[in-house]
Amino acid sequence: MGGDGELARGREAAGRLAWADAYAALSLADQSSSLAAEDLELLATAAYLRGHVEDCLGALQRAQQLHTEAGDPRRAARCALWLAFHLGNAGELAQAGGWLARANRLLEHAPPDCAERGLLLLPLAIQHIVTGDPAAARELSARAAGIGRHAGDDDLVALALQVQGRALVRLGRVGEAMAAFDEAMVAVVAGELSPVVVGTVYCSMLEGCQEILEWRRAHEWTEALTAWCGKQPEMVTFSGRCLVHRAEILHLHGAWPESVEEARRAGERLAQAADSWATGGALYRQAEVYRVLGDFPAAEDAYQQASRWGRQPQPGLALLRLAQGKTEMAAAASRRVVAETSERFRRAKLLPAHVEIMLTIGDRQAARDAAAELTQIADAYDTPALRAMADH
Repeated sequence: MGGDGELARGREAAGRLAWADAYAALSLADQSSSLAAEDLELLATAAYLRGHVEDCLGALQRAQQLHTEAGDPRRAARCALWLAFHLGNAGELAQAGGWLARANRLLEHAPPDCAERGLLLLPLAIQHIVTGDPAAARELSARAAGIGRHAGDDDLVALALQVQGRALVRLGRVGEAMAAFDEAMVAVVAGELSPVVVGTVYCSMLEGCQEILEWRRAHEWTEALTAWCGKQPEMVTFSGRCLVHRAEILHLHGAWPESVEEARRAGERLAQAADSWATGGALYRQAEVYRVLGDFPAAEDAYQQASRWGRQPQPGLALLRLAQGKTEMAAAASRRVVAETSERFRRAKLLPAHVEIMLTIGDRQAARDAAAELTQIADAYDTPALRAMADH
């Protein structure tokens, strides 16, 4: 089949969400005759969803250059913004910053209310979340959502809403955060968004729910994510994260063997996707299940692997030390991670274990203090699971 035939086959495969076929056909078409910018963007999407991040970046770079040469700076800027997004997720922050600077330069003469300017606000909003200024993040993401509505760009609106939700969680405005997440998910369920945006919104929203233990929504949307991934069995990038979320839900329901199996499957999928965050999460979930099942050597190994992938192994590792009778090690680890953690929603996940460990070593005052703080956090966020943990 010639280049034109492969191109048609690749487009058709992408249309039916067959990402392996799309990636293979578009790659062959590109080898026969260099693809146009729009088809390079489609190749980038297929490559990303198959876990071939380097190929995705290469296709986006070429598409960005072609759009620039064709005198379309806004399309070029959009490619640059996606390059920054993917590089930032991979931890390549300097390169991501360079592409953001290029996107900003490309938009120098663009209208102030164009969708690309709204997209450019989102990395700034995320940076404010990371550096501890969620109020500024909420303001920027709300502006971006407004630009998206004005421009009729559903992808921008959904991305902005999920960033806004994450900022509102950190501000303790849980009801508003859930409303933002739910509004973003309406567009997901309605099929109004591009595939990469769908996966991004799903995963960010689930992480936001899990941060404050909003398990009802997390369970509901995990099932929806599972159904979406099930329609695209050739997709790698988001399916691995989906399995991590499913493993956590199964763990909460006490389905421990099923949970560790889902976490194992997640690790296998993520090995193809170069997703360090989710790989670490899959290994931590395995470790947690091994710990409660009493398989301490397997738990120890999984916690250590999770740590190597950048996942904080606490409080699970401290609880493992406690179960092993290594109480001083458990206490030292718990005290260290609690002292190093400032965000309330992160502390909420550490404090129940800290109470247990402090009671075991006889430090009742430290246990009382931790329990009182957890009650304060539960009062602020007001989710049923947090209140149950505090009451317990």
